Amino acid sequence: MNKKILTITIPCYNSQDYMKKCVDHALLGGELVEILIVDDGSTDDTAKIADAYAEKYPTIVKAIHKENGGHGDAVNTGIAHATGVYFKVVDSDDWLDKEAYKQVLKVLKKLVEDEKDLDVLLSNYTYDKVERRKKRVMRYHGALPEKRIISWEDSRIRFNKFQYVLMHSVIYRTQLLKDCGLQLPKHTFYVDNLYIFEPMIHVKKLMYLNVDLYHYYIGREGQSVNEKTMMKRIDQQMLVNRTLIQFFSENRKELPPQMYRFLFQYLDMMMCVASSICVVSKDKELYKKKKELWKYLKDTDAELYKELRTTLFGITFNLHGPTGRWFARTGYRLFQKLFGFN
Repeated sequence: MNKKILTITIPCYNSQDYMKKCVDHALLGGELVEILIVDDGSTDDTAKIADAYAEKYPTIVKAIHKENGGHGDAVNTGIAHATGVYFKVVDSDDWLDKEAYKQVLKVLKKLVEDEKDLDVLLSNYTYDKVERRKKRVMRYHGALPEKRIISWEDSRIRFNKFQYVLMHSVIYRTQLLKDCGLQLPKHTFYVDNLYIFEPMIHVKKLMYLNVDLYHYYIGREGQSVNEKTMMKRIDQQMLVNRTLIQFFSENRKELPPQMYRFLFQYLDMMMCVASSICVVSKDKELYKKKKELWKYLKDTDAELYKELRTTLFGITFNLHGPTGRWFARTGYRLFQKLFGFN
């Protein structure tokens, strides 16, 4: 088969110390995959390593060099250059599980051969947090039937509040990403949430494969999900949240009920993340930013504000006074311990 089944885009910025593990695992897909190493203006040996892989594996690996534009812009570049039928982003400090990867490629190859329509494949990811022996795996059993192509009209779709879908969970049909015109903003962190949210309204057919495909490494200093880093970059998180609010408000009345529920819960979680970082910081300026975010929501869509304000997260992170903030911080630490998300 000459057609590439899957394009794997690996955004790299000064990734020389860890990118080889990521690329080596992606190479296990052989000629079924196209690997795009997107060097996002690195100043270390990332570009040299990318070029070496492209030279050694010319039918599989392409090295793309560009000016620094941030993670989202590197993903945009990957989408623009992708030729595979399906598309996945793997961050340069993460990697794919060997056996799960084989299973995913087998399923995708069969779908292509049988000319089956599928817009997105979901699989599990592992929070590979350095100091935790037992790794937390995000699975979607119960949320979706397994190994079945279904539509959003299917009543069996039952995501719960804690089955959080990340960029790590999804493999989109490449043409869907091209056709929907997704353009992630430059020089902005946390745009992976837009990558889930915006293309999803164009998804008509989806499937869940219950394999632990993606290892999400957590523990590197300066990582975007590091709690202190998130506090420093709270304005970028707020920008992403406002974009999600605006997008959902504009489209929500046209959505099938199951898709509405999924995206509503996603936005609920994102409001929780932004609010919790502000509360945990104990910084009055960040408290103010939290209030401004909720005011933006209310001014944009009063009905949606009422819906989100009365969820468990909405109530917890809007309790007033020192006692309320203590309760919110305690809840955040409990979830952090259970899930190991940063």
